[in-house]
Amino acid sequence: MSVETRSRTSTLPLPPGPRLPAGVQTVLFGNFRHVLMPLLRRRYGDLVRLNLYPERHVVQLADVEHIKAVFSGPADVFHAGEGNVILKPLMGPHSVLLTDEDVHLRARKLLMPAFHGAALRGYREMITELAEAEVASWTPGRMFRSHDRMQALTLEIILRVVFGVAEGPRLDELRALLTRIVDIGVLELFGWHNAKLRRFGPWRRYSLAQDRVDELLYAEIADRRKADDLDGRGDVLSRLLTVPAEEDRLSDAELRDQLITLLLAGHETTATALAWSFHELARDPARQRRAIEAADAGDEKYLEAVAKEAMRQHPVISEVARRLTRDIEIGGYRIPAGYTVMPSIALVQGDPAHHEDPAAFRPERFLDGGPASGTWFPFGGGVRRCLGAGFSLLEATIVLRAVLTRFAVEPDRARGEHSKPRHITMVPGRGARIAVIPR
Repeated sequence: MSVETRSRTSTLPLPPGPRLPAGVQTVLFGNFRHVLMPLLRRRYGDLVRLNLYPERHVVQLADVEHIKAVFSGPADVFHAGEGNVILKPLMGPHSVLLTDEDVHLRARKLLMPAFHGAALRGYREMITELAEAEVASWTPGRMFRSHDRMQALTLEIILRVVFGVAEGPRLDELRALLTRIVDIGVLELFGWHNAKLRRFGPWRRYSLAQDRVDELLYAEIADRRKADDLDGRGDVLSRLLTVPAEEDRLSDAELRDQLITLLLAGHETTATALAWSFHELARDPARQRRAIEAADAGDEKYLEAVAKEAMRQHPVISEVARRLTRDIEIGGYRIPAGYTVMPSIALVQGDPAHHEDPAAFRPERFLDGGPASGTWFPFGGGVRRCLGAGFSLLEATIVLRAVLTRFAVEPDRARGEHSKPRHITMVPGRGARIAVIPR
C-alpha cells in the first residue's frame, strides 16, 4: 500500500473526530490518552482527527498498513522533526529528534557509530558493572519503587556513554537536575511553549532548572575541547569533538542539543520497560522461573523477549509523529499539508487482531520469529527508527540478568498498578513496586 499525494485528494473528506474545543481535547489527550484513544477508535475508526495545543491538527492512525505506508513514505513529505515540535523547547532546534532531511541525516550519521556494532559490544562490561552495583544495594524483603531505581541506574549508564565518566561536582549537579526535568507532568508541558507561563510557579522553576542544565553542558563541552586525549576516548562527546573538519564539525549549540537529547531520551524507555518487566514477572511465577533459568544459563534471547513484551504491553511512548509538507490521501481521507499524522504504538500493540490476548504478559510472543511485521514498534519505524534501539535492548537484558541471578521478585499485593502520563511518556503510576528475595 502507498500513500497517495495526487491532486484528487482535494475532493476527499477530512478524517472524522471529536468537535470539542482544542483546549479540552489537549487536556484529555495529555492526561487520559491511554483511555481516550481506544474509545475514539471505536467511535470513529482507524483514523481520528484531533486538535491539540499548540496549534496542532493531528490524525491518529491505528491501521498497520496505513502506518507502514507512512514509515516507508518519502522523508521530504513526512517530517518527523517537525512532528516532534513539542520537544523543541527542551531538546533544542538542532536535536536529531527535531531535524529533518539532510540536517537530520548529518546528525544521525555522526551519532550512529556510538550505538552500533563494536561500540555496543564495548558497553557490555560497563553496564554489567553498574547493574550489579545497583542490585547489591537493594534491601531484601523491603518494598520499593522499581521504576525509581531503574531510572537512577539507566541515567548512570547513559552518563557514562555520553561523557565517559559520571563523577565530579558538575555531573553530580547535572544528574540531579536531569532527574528533576524528567519528572514533570502534562500541565508543565504547557509552559514549554508559553513564555508568559515560564515566569510563574512550577513553570519558572522548571525553566531555571533547564537554564542551569545548559550552563553545565556548555561548561563540560568547553573543558572537553581542551583535552589532549580525545582520540583515545570512546564516549559520545569525545567522538563528536573529533569529527574531521571536512565533515562539518558541530557547534557548541549543536553539541548541547544532541547531548541533552541522548541524556533524556537515552534512559527513559529502558527504565520504564524494566520496571514493567519486574512488575509482570513478580505476578507470574511460572514466567519468572523461566526468566531466572534463562538468567542462570546466560540465555539472553528469553530475557530480551521479556523486555520486548513489557514494551509491547506497556508502551512508553503512545505514538510517533510525522508532519506533512503536502496533502496526502490515506484510507480514503484527505490529510492536508501542515497536519501531523501519528501512528499509534499503543493501539496497534494492544490490538487482539495482531496480538492474541493482548492484556496478557507473554514474552514467548518474541521467540521463534516474533510478532508480524509492523505490529511492534516501540522505537518508531522507517528511516527515523530510534538510534538507540539496540543499546536499549542490550541494557535491559543485562539488567534483568543482574537482578534475576541474585534475587527472585515479589509483587506488592496490597496495591495495584496502572499507567499514568508523565510529560510525553506513560509510566507506572505507583512506580511498579516490588520486593526482592535472595535466591
